[in-house]
This record gives sequence, C-alpha cells and structure tokens, in this order.
Amino acid sequence: MNYPVWDVSFGAGLLIALVAILHVFVSHFAVGGGLFLVLTEHRALRSKDSELMGWLKKHSKFFVLVTVVYGAVSGVGIWFTIGLISPTATSNLIHAYVWGWAIEWVFFFLEITAALLYLYGWEKLTPRLHLWYGWIYFIAAYMSLVVINGIITFMLTAGKWTETHEFWQGFFNPTYWPSLAFRTAISLALAGVYALITASVVKDAGLKARLVRWSALWVVPSLAVLPACGWWYIQKIPAEVWANARGGMPTGTHYATLAVVLLGATLLLALLALVRPAKLHLAFSLLLALVALCAMGSFEFVREAVRKPYVISNYLYANSLYSTTIPGDGGFSIDEVTSAGILKSSKWTSIHEVTAENQVAAGHEVFRLECQSCHTVDAYRGVKGYLVKNDWDQTKINQMLGGLNFMHNGVMPSFAGTDTERGALAAYLFTIHPVAANAPQPTDGATVYAQNCAMCHQIKAEDKLFKNLPADTKTASDAMKDLTGLFALMPDIKLNDQQRFNLAQWVNDQRASHGIAAPKQGGN
Repeated sequence: MNYPVWDVSFGAGLLIALVAILHVFVSHFAVGGGLFLVLTEHRALRSKDSELMGWLKKHSKFFVLVTVVYGAVSGVGIWFTIGLISPTATSNLIHAYVWGWAIEWVFFFLEITAALLYLYGWEKLTPRLHLWYGWIYFIAAYMSLVVINGIITFMLTAGKWTETHEFWQGFFNPTYWPSLAFRTAISLALAGVYALITASVVKDAGLKARLVRWSALWVVPSLAVLPACGWWYIQKIPAEVWANARGGMPTGTHYATLAVVLLGATLLLALLALVRPAKLHLAFSLLLALVALCAMGSFEFVREAVRKPYVISNYLYANSLYSTTIPGDGGFSIDEVTSAGILKSSKWTSIHEVTAENQVAAGHEVFRLECQSCHTVDAYRGVKGYLVKNDWDQTKINQMLGGLNFMHNGVMPSFAGTDTERGALAAYLFTIHPVAANAPQPTDGATVYAQNCAMCHQIKAEDKLFKNLPADTKTASDAMKDLTGLFALMPDIKLNDQQRFNLAQWVNDQRASHGIAAPKQGGN
C-alpha cells in the first residue's frame, strides 16, 4: 500500500516464478558445474587425456555463456520483478540482510572474475594456476549459495527473527541446513545434466561414451540422496504449516508429488543414458534437462506454497500488510487497515471512499490493492473460475470475504478493510460472474457442501463440521438455520429447508463412509 500496484495481466506470481525458476536452474548449475570443471580437469591432467581436455575447453565456454551471461542477467531480472511486484518484502530483505547481500555480491564479483579468467586462461596459464582459478570460482560460487540459502529459507521459517530481528537467528533458521544439503545435491546433479548436453554432440564414439559415463556419475548419486534431504527439510517445517499446505487447496502436496515423480524420471533417464552411452543423442539429453527443469520448478512451487499466505513467514503478507504491528517496521498491520480502511491507508489510489456511485470502481481498486498480488481476474489463480464453480450471488460473496483466513485451511490472509470496502469488493467480484436473482439453487447435499462449506471444511474427524454437527438429520438441519450460532466464525449463510436437510444427510453419509464418529446424542 505504500507503493503503486504493478498490473501483470497473466499474474504477478507467475511472472516471478518464470523468471526465478529459470534462474535457479542455471545458478545451481553454476555451483555444481564449477566443481565439475576442476575435477574433470584434474582427471584429464592426471591421465594425460588430451581428448577429454579438448572437450572440457569447449564445455567451459558453454558453461560461462550459460552461467555468467544468462545467469547474471536473469539474476537482475529477479530483483527487477520482485522489486515491482513485492516492494515491501524486497525492502525488508535488503534492510534485514544488507551485510549478507553485500557479502554475497563480493562472492558474485569474485565468481564472475574467476570464471572469465578460467575460460581465457586455457592457453595462457600454467595448468597449476589455471586449476587455482577454477577452485577460486567454485568456492566463490558455493559461498554465494551458502549466503543466499540463509535469506531464502528465512522467508519460509523465520524462527525467532520475527520477535528479535537478529541477523543470525533469521539466517540460521530451522530449514537452513536441510535446504543447503538439498540444494548442494541438486547443484551436483545439474552439473552432470548440463554436461550430458555438450557430451551428446561429440562425434567420437569412444570419447562420448566416457563423457556420458562420467557425467551420469554426477547425476545418479546426487539424485539418490535427495529423498533423505527432502525428508529432513520437511521435518524442519512447522507441522501446522505443512498441514496447511495439504489442506483444501493442497498446492504444496500436488507439486511435492510432481517433484518426486519428475526427479524419479530424471534419475531414470540418466540411467538409460548409460545403457548405450556412445549413442546418446542431443534430443535425449535436452529431454533429460527439460525434465530436470520441471522437477526444479516443482520444488520451488512447493516452497512457495508452503510459505503462503506470507511472503515472510508469520510476518509479512504479499499485499504489503504485516501480520501484527511491530514497532519500527513502518508498515500497516491487518488490524490497523481494517480499522482505517484500505482505500484511506493506501497512498496509490485515486479512490479513498466508497459511495453508492463508485461502489464497483472502489471494489476494483480494493481488488488491485489487496488481491492482485496473488490473483488475477481470469488468468493465473483467476477468481472468475472460482466464482463460476461456486455460483455465489453478491450477498454470499460478501459473506465469504469475511472468512478468507479460514478458507482452504488458512492459505489466505483475512480481509483487511472496512465492511463497506468488503461490500464494494463483493460488488466488483459479482460483475465478473453475475448470478441471476431467480437462478435455481442446488439442493443435493454434495453440491451444497461444495459451494458453501468445502472452502473451509475438510472431511476428517477433527473438522468442526463433521465433529460437532448433530447426528440426527432433523436436529442438524434446524441447527444450520443459524450458522453463526452453530460455529461462531461461520458467515451467516442462509440455506433453504431442503438444502439444510440434504446437507445434514450428506454429512452423515460422509461420516459413515470415512469412519468418523458422530457426536453423542445431545452434543454439539
């Protein structure tokens, strides 16, 4: 709210993902590939293998073009996109870790310098000095990972930093070490994946076979240890956070499953390359790289999904709202904005008050300020599809907006703003998918549940709906006449008699099929 909104029609989050995933796929290669260069050169010098040395010279040029040129440009691209899309979070990361970033930039400068000297020193430096430049490059590149890993994992598991704001408590946070182990293994695997690309274009069958076996030796063991690293990583994520990611909108679980499948496919393809190493084709190596890229992207989506609805865990939301008022942070908490109003709190809007004449326009402005950091109208995470699926009228939209923080097991922050602004947002959302006032209302229990309950409730024993709703269908139906009386935090949704009766019956059927015990007679 302290900054203007950058409109990205297909989704700001998707733009960051596209830029960042391509960058990390290269930056991890930059780390593992540096070690690959020096160890391969050691191998060639020790065995006096001129063919291997000749290939390595060509591979080092490919390495520098990919990591130094594209890697550096895409790294700047990340800063550009996050600075425009999440300026408050970017400012927090800079101010909280200014010395960490300064140290990383020193390593990055050393990394680029050493890489260029390594590339251009093949014919000009002694083998010993040339290897030293290679080691300097790898050490600098790995230290860049060591520093950046602390800042990235801090965003997921900030630990006690939210209370103390102490550098080291945020840096060495709960997921720091498992993440470092995980990313180190990925870096080594990608060194082999990229090497298979340049190895696949070698004409000499004997040399190609040796290169493929050497490159695959980097991929297979590295991927084999990833499950253990991933398990360690998950154990350090707070249980309630991981549970939220597997809730009504299980993005984390979906992409975690996808990452496992794709990493398994990458391992399988690397093993297949060893079947006939002398026959490895460029198309096969590119396919392997593409699968590895998708696996890397899936992992990054898991990390992002688990952290939601925060940009910095338990501290800052994507819409530049702080979870609580923290002295010296210079921002707004949800409670402060709810009291003052989001339109009055924002410095970058021409509408500061909702009137009868501007209600829809004001609602659109509320959407831009509060929702657009994660959602679009009809593209990435589009709200239109959600509205069409549930077929809510304007009144129900307004009611549902009052319980955003309970939807999908808590993956969204609560609405920040006045009741009038919430009504304006509902009016704007209703223009996206208007529902006729006399439209027939579904009465079957499954549909009533899907449109009115599923966004907050799950079919499990500990869920309040399945745990506390009376077992007797008639009693349960009567109880649902006053939903806020039944569950204090429920929106006051009014269902007709048939909808309530069928919903109560459906809940009982689900209890029976899932082995969920109904409350005792007279319980609620």
